[in-house]
Amino acid sequence: MLRTIGEFEAAARDRLDPAHYDYFAGGTGEEITLRANEAAFARLALLPRVLRGAGSPRIGVTLLGSPVAMPVLVAPTAFHRLADPEGEPATARAAAGAGTIMIVSMAATVAVEDVATAAPGATLWFQLYVQPDMAFTEAIVRRAEAAGCTALVVTVDSPARGHRDRDLRNGFVDLPEGMRCDNLRDGDLVRPIVMSPEISWEHVDALRRMTRLPIVLKGVTHPADARLALEHGVSALYVSNHGGRQLDTVPATVQLLPEIVAAVAGAVPVLVDGGIRRGPDVVKAMALGASAVAVGRPVIWGLATGGERGVARVLALLREDVEQTLTLCGVASVDDLGPELVRPC
Repeated sequence: MLRTIGEFEAAARDRLDPAHYDYFAGGTGEEITLRANEAAFARLALLPRVLRGAGSPRIGVTLLGSPVAMPVLVAPTAFHRLADPEGEPATARAAAGAGTIMIVSMAATVAVEDVATAAPGATLWFQLYVQPDMAFTEAIVRRAEAAGCTALVVTVDSPARGHRDRDLRNGFVDLPEGMRCDNLRDGDLVRPIVMSPEISWEHVDALRRMTRLPIVLKGVTHPADARLALEHGVSALYVSNHGGRQLDTVPATVQLLPEIVAAVAGAVPVLVDGGIRRGPDVVKAMALGASAVAVGRPVIWGLATGGERGVARVLALLREDVEQTLTLCGVASVDDLGPELVRPC
């Protein structure tokens, strides 16, 4: 039985087409940010307390009105059917079984309506790239609403597509025949995702007028943008450097997290992803102010290795590791975490 995220990745590498493995695993440029995300967690140490009588730790949280059994969400990742024939529905059922939220990618290989139908009871959020054609953007939002998604996660770090050398070397420029991004369906056509440098705060305001869903901004890394986000009425912030897949040499997200948390001063929840591979990483991020974390690649490795059961196993490993880490730190609840638990090393 596989027991670590690293073991799941090794198994997934053996099973996946090499070009597809590189698509999921790779980053932009020289992959400096990709490596930095994990390395930054290794440079943080935990300073446990003892004799606290804390009992079994409580790890549930509530995010935008949704109770979540553990503070680990499924981050939006594209093209799940490259990892497993069933794709996103398998991931959604595993997330539902774990009592957590799946953020369905706009670039999913199964339509959001079909994901929701295949995983009744799952709590789904929908990730959106605002398209310059706002009528088409609104059509996608309406589909997410109709599918029962309870939040809109708007990716804002992509005015252009990152330069990914692995994909270029492999010639991976499109999905294999028989797969498509059904959330981009427009009649009989499937549109490409347009990443536009013209997208601005005015588009965020337009989304707020367009939908009653809470809006989470994903890809905020600068505290000035965090403060602007509050002025524009967003419901949560999501600190992310796109897993090192957009602009290379951006700092690791866990390094950026405290400044964003300070900038919003508790006004909205703050989520974070990037390099989270084990329970101590989750605890460190939450001690530094995150309301919850999200994981992307570990979920893909589970999906590639064992489909729905593989994803369920990855999420269970993370849950068990979070619980053990809190117990060893003498912490009764994730609500009790604070920066005094973390030291640079």
